[in-house]
Amino acid sequence: MFRLFSQTRCCLQVKRALQRQEWLLRPAHLTAATHFSTVSVEHLSRSDSWPKDVGILALEVYFPSQYVEQVELEKYDGVEAGKYTLGLGQKQMGFCSAHEDINSLCLTVVQRLVERSRLSWDSIGRLEVGTETIIDKSKAVKTVLMQLFQDSGNTDVEGIDTTNACYGGTASLFNSVDWVESSSWDGRYAMVVCGDIAVYATGNARPTGGAGAVAMLVGPEAPLVLERGVRGTHMEHVYDFYKPDLASEYPMVDGKLSIQCYFRALDQCYSVYRKKIQSQWQKVGVDKPFTLEEFQFMIFHTPFCKLVQKSVGRMMLNDFLAAPNPDTQSGLYKGLQAFRGVKLEDTYSDKDVEKAFQKASLEMFSQKTKPSLLLSSRNGNMYTPSMYGCLASLLAQYSAQQLAGSRIGAFSYGSGLAASLFSMRVSQDAAPGSPLDKLVSSLSDLQTRLDVRKRVPPEEFAEIMKQREKSHHLVNHTPQGSKDDLFPGTWYLERVDDKHRRQYARRPL
Repeated sequence: MFRLFSQTRCCLQVKRALQRQEWLLRPAHLTAATHFSTVSVEHLSRSDSWPKDVGILALEVYFPSQYVEQVELEKYDGVEAGKYTLGLGQKQMGFCSAHEDINSLCLTVVQRLVERSRLSWDSIGRLEVGTETIIDKSKAVKTVLMQLFQDSGNTDVEGIDTTNACYGGTASLFNSVDWVESSSWDGRYAMVVCGDIAVYATGNARPTGGAGAVAMLVGPEAPLVLERGVRGTHMEHVYDFYKPDLASEYPMVDGKLSIQCYFRALDQCYSVYRKKIQSQWQKVGVDKPFTLEEFQFMIFHTPFCKLVQKSVGRMMLNDFLAAPNPDTQSGLYKGLQAFRGVKLEDTYSDKDVEKAFQKASLEMFSQKTKPSLLLSSRNGNMYTPSMYGCLASLLAQYSAQQLAGSRIGAFSYGSGLAASLFSMRVSQDAAPGSPLDKLVSSLSDLQTRLDVRKRVPPEEFAEIMKQREKSHHLVNHTPQGSKDDLFPGTWYLERVDDKHRRQYARRPL
């Protein structure tokens, strides 16, 4: 499916690199049709420049084979009807049995990506894992994944785990892209793995759980190119969500503070992103403000779907306050004049502002973001893979022709906190057999895979959660229950010995 790039060395030549990236930095309506060419060793050696169009070549998603209905969970928990479904925007929640842990999730998704993409194990030169599901304070998930490389003899694989709540996957993606664009790149692919099991103690937070893993192949000539030089990042010290009890899977959560931090980080990241991309535009003769309209699609880290809908309104609020003379008599900002003098920092708990801009941005949300919430609404919050599950959902519901040439905005948030807003440009080449066509086709079964999962009643779900609590960090332990419900090809935990060493096996395909 993809070529193995031979070893080469690349160094920066600023002028040529900027020229090659101009089409990425133009507003969408000014971008001309472009076809990717095949990278060769000879080209890279002669051009004295960055590898071209570095980004995501392939993407694989794994989620548990069982779920609980949120409407049934409302009844079981004795809360008012609609609290989880309408209030949070959630439909179903996937969860893991005792046979699955963070290692097995990542083993499964990596194996699937390699097999479905027909890759050779020695074609991978870097593998990074983003996760906050820690089962060992020293041994990285990455090292467990290296058993998949054993038969190939490939031990020359850089990268390791990155941890900060839900942001680790994005940090791993940035590191992998930067590696391909650096003098350290040896011509092979990088792979990014995001995986987590999101579980909460009994109570209001439990319906915002979920589980899953995403693996992405990174290299040149990609159908999803990360736009260079325009990332907006915000980091600060705050205790909104954290896991100080290493003997428990459950986090400490200040829900109200966490939502405020999410919005504040979005404001800051969007502000930095706009400044950077407008500066790039000016270099190619475009002098105009950047607004949400410039993203054909916008995806978010999704703790729950309703928060994402509010976030689209939040970005519109940023555009509205930044506009010199917004038209409040007609069009997008009609009827919003009363909010012209508000300050962003005073609006985090302002319900009037929230409702007004959520209503005003409803059409934008429906067009740009709602399609990306398929997996989030039906599987729940996967933590580090959450935003990349949204990317997969988006790609699964459009054709290559519909996606070609678009700009996808992406907001990644991890409590504590670390956040970035960046963007990807979709290839213009949507021809049958093109990298974009292959990427989209590989995700076309996402809806079907969700449909064939096993529905578990809330009573059984609650019992499985109790079993997970009791078995967490047990030694001399074999997980209870049947493995028959796991998807074919799934890796699972077989046993934990008296020294906490974990053994894994794989269900037949």
